[in-house]
Amino acid sequence: MHRRDFIQQLSAGLLLGATSTKGLAANLGKSQGLPRVIVVGGGFGGLTVAKYLRVFSQNKIEILLIDPSPSFISSPMSNLIFSNQFQLNQLTFSRQTLVQKYGLQLIQSMVTRIDPEQQQVHLPTGEKLNYDRLVLSPGVAFQFDDYSNISDKKNGTGIVHAMQAGPQTLQLKKSIEAMKDGGVFAITIPMAPYRCPPSPYERACQVGIYFKKYQPKSKILILDANPDITSKSQLFKKVWANYFPQMIEYRNNHTLMDVDLSDQRLLFEVQDDIKADVLNVIPPMRAGDIAHQSGLTNINKRWCGINFLTFESTAIQKIHILGDATQGGDLMPKSAQIAYGQGKACAQAITQLLFNTELNHQPHYNNLCYSFMTESTAAHIQTDHLYDANLKTMKVIPGSQELSSTPTEDEYAKGLLWAKDMWKDILS
Repeated sequence: MHRRDFIQQLSAGLLLGATSTKGLAANLGKSQGLPRVIVVGGGFGGLTVAKYLRVFSQNKIEILLIDPSPSFISSPMSNLIFSNQFQLNQLTFSRQTLVQKYGLQLIQSMVTRIDPEQQQVHLPTGEKLNYDRLVLSPGVAFQFDDYSNISDKKNGTGIVHAMQAGPQTLQLKKSIEAMKDGGVFAITIPMAPYRCPPSPYERACQVGIYFKKYQPKSKILILDANPDITSKSQLFKKVWANYFPQMIEYRNNHTLMDVDLSDQRLLFEVQDDIKADVLNVIPPMRAGDIAHQSGLTNINKRWCGINFLTFESTAIQKIHILGDATQGGDLMPKSAQIAYGQGKACAQAITQLLFNTELNHQPHYNNLCYSFMTESTAAHIQTDHLYDANLKTMKVIPGSQELSSTPTEDEYAKGLLWAKDMWKDILS
């Protein structure tokens, strides 16, 4: 499938359109005789586990899905917005088909508190919802505490990271487009782990595509706290040298200490300050707020430890955690594909726990990640992960690691199909 055909399918509505839906308070009573699972977070992990809990239990589990957003926005593919290959509305989808087809109850709300003793979640309205099992797929929160010049430590007002597709994506795009030709776009990358390891480097490529067409004198600075590019290192370096000569400059070991927004200045631990016309500051991350506030971030006070057989928290019983919020296994990135695979495996485990059937003692899921490097080429990395009973964690299956030798047009087409297939499965 070529990009043109893929976009036409989006426009024709063959993928789900962008509409909003809310749970109805009148339908929140617990269904007679059915165990209830509450899923908090409607991203890749949350949508997957909600759907497959109904599938694996043959509709014998009641599902309440709680998420504050009126629709699902895909962060994968959102970097292509910067090169005008996608628009945000093409990555924004309704969850209505999923809700209706599988009999889910969708509540558009935040969760203010979890009470594990009473097995309840609290909503801002004061409602308290009981659960038999709770699944959290809260994604990540951004840590602004170390930036003394940022007065709003909770929201990081003024910092644009665009690591959650939505308004910040459009805000950053607008700033890039308003920049004068010959200006500098600077992107800072925190020490790993962080959400979607290759994303910042892919973004540099996509901004570079835009610059080559509209601002050919402009420059991109990648200021990375890590000692090297965290994913597809040689592939990105090759593309930058051959396709973006003299435009993209990569600097490693640049640990950001503070941001002076009044002067558009980045302050580093060792190196001199750097000024740029547009700042794309990606802060350090931890598990989402509801997990952190509930005492579930028991790994370095940032990530949630889990039992990899069941995804149950190692801090609090009967709470299962998925996706970016977890402390991953061997070479396990924080990616959409991992959250999707964990969602299926978690749904199977919870079904077995609720109905006292034998657990799957060898959960298995894979990671597949495409990075779009030019207007027409992409590359992928893939690993298969299997539970190791001795180490009690997920390990990479020997020989399963796969990395593209070079970006190609065929990989670009496969990357588009990967996204389409993922969206279709989690939303319909």
